[in-house]
Amino acid sequence: MNKSRPKFTHHERETTPEDHSVRRKGYALKGRIWLEGRKGTFIGYGRVVLLERIREYGSISEAAKSMGMSYKRAWELVDSMNRQSRTPLVEKTTGGKGGGGARLTQAGEKAIGTFWKLHKEFGKFLKKEVRKLGI
Repeated sequence: MNKSRPKFTHHERETTPEDHSVRRKGYALKGRIWLEGRKGTFIGYGRVVLLERIREYGSISEAAKSMGMSYKRAWELVDSMNRQSRTPLVEKTTGGKGGGGARLTQAGEKAIGTFWKLHKEFGKFLKKEVRKLGI
């Protein structure tokens, strides 16, 4: 596990890779993709990064710290995803000798893969649209 990942800086939060940007001739076509559920955002770029960090660190707290996010906010995001999913994406484990932790479920792993596939296809779509616009 690589525990030396940098936190997001304020500037990076404003320009994260969640924004696809296709630039040509001084213009930029930008877009962002996420999945909405009945109760708002289900999954998007930041939530997927949080899931990946939970997988990496085995802890919601450590994942949150690595992103410069409070534990409370990370837990709210995890809880929202778990409530909107047919099956939980993250399972918490209770203490013991090494303390508690968290792990992704099979549904969590599938959600990550599905999101990245959509994200990639969306980027291709934007590139195609820029070509069609002739800019």
